[in-house]
Amino acid sequence: MADLFDTSPVSPKAEGPRPLADRLRPQTLAEVIGQAHVLGPDGPLGAMLAAGSLSSLVLWGPPGVGKTTIARLLARETDLAFVQISAIFTGVPDLKKVFESAKIRRQNGQGTLLFVDEIHRFNKAQQDSFLPHMEDGTILLVGATTENPSFELNAAVLSRAQVIVLERLSLADLERLAQRAEKELGRALPLTGEAREALMDMADGDGRALLNLIEQVAAWKVDSPLGRDALATRLMRRAAKYDKSGEEHYNLISALHKSVRGSDPDAALYWFARMLEGGEDPRFLARRLTRMAVEDICLADPQAQAVCLDAWNTYERLGSPEGELALANAVVYLALAPKSNAVYVAYKAARAAARETGSLMPPKHILNAPTKMMKDIGYGSGYAYDHDAEDGFSGQDYFPEGMKRPVYYLPPERGFERELKKRVDYFAKLREKRRG
Repeated sequence: MADLFDTSPVSPKAEGPRPLADRLRPQTLAEVIGQAHVLGPDGPLGAMLAAGSLSSLVLWGPPGVGKTTIARLLARETDLAFVQISAIFTGVPDLKKVFESAKIRRQNGQGTLLFVDEIHRFNKAQQDSFLPHMEDGTILLVGATTENPSFELNAAVLSRAQVIVLERLSLADLERLAQRAEKELGRALPLTGEAREALMDMADGDGRALLNLIEQVAAWKVDSPLGRDALATRLMRRAAKYDKSGEEHYNLISALHKSVRGSDPDAALYWFARMLEGGEDPRFLARRLTRMAVEDICLADPQAQAVCLDAWNTYERLGSPEGELALANAVVYLALAPKSNAVYVAYKAARAAARETGSLMPPKHILNAPTKMMKDIGYGSGYAYDHDAEDGFSGQDYFPEGMKRPVYYLPPERGFERELKKRVDYFAKLREKRRG
């Protein structure tokens, strides 16, 4: 019975129509558009090929950037048999057949480049099954994934493979691809310059998506070039890549948080809008905005937290889409507020000190003494009631006996904390005066 995964040549048959993406598939690595940072002479793949030593790889990148094509061409460049499987459709029995076929090829003097699409969809046991065959040279594994390998792949697999990061295609890359498609089609696309730019935007860095769009546009029978509006009427914009539970979710919330911290309201609004357009729950954003207020603004602007909570409450009352404007107000307010993490730093330092000195008792003079026995052993003895002091400040030490007085809170000269710094300095001077 023929091997289901064998890619050896078969007798030619009459070809049916081939998709444009298949017709334009590069035949050499030099023809690959984009990814010069890994395929160039100084890139990791370029250096491996030049040295004649290709290792197992994990190709990580968004859809439509050439992962399958690069794997196929690497096999051709290194005279390895190319076997392609998908983790979605391949089970343990199928993997055993693949490994057995690779062993037979190896006995006959040929190696196997096993390309595993969507490798992150294999479970731990399935991923582990590759290890002995990678180690003894039966296969050279090339996995492809759109998910962060650090989260999705076993450490054992990652230790035996080099992760190659592929990038979404730039507008210049997409234009080159469009020109190559027009040459293959034998005619220019019936689009104005503005509509052509819109077509590139619709592809969103995905070369395969662009070719599919071009194939649709090329089939239209029009008398004159179409403009942007006419193109938008005929084609639906491709949904932006966004996984509310995956890496893109964390990438975008990180971008929003850092834009707010960096006091850039325009960038903050952009990332806020990107997340909403991707279908993010506005309640999640409301919670994260409140976290930004307490973590990055703190007491530099005590109103920031209240603004976030008010915006959150407004969203709950209005719902979408009107309530999202309240959250946008909070985004701009936070971005323009004075920044300080002094309380955050002080809080972490205090927690660390509490862990180190967790068994120390408070000094006896600040302990209550509800019983005679407690009074007899000194509880509450010597306590100075601050309201009885002339300036309302006794200056007593409230740390455990024998513990050197630390300083956790160091307010900066920014926003409202400028006033708090004056108060901190004022009490510090009074405390020294009382002790003197």
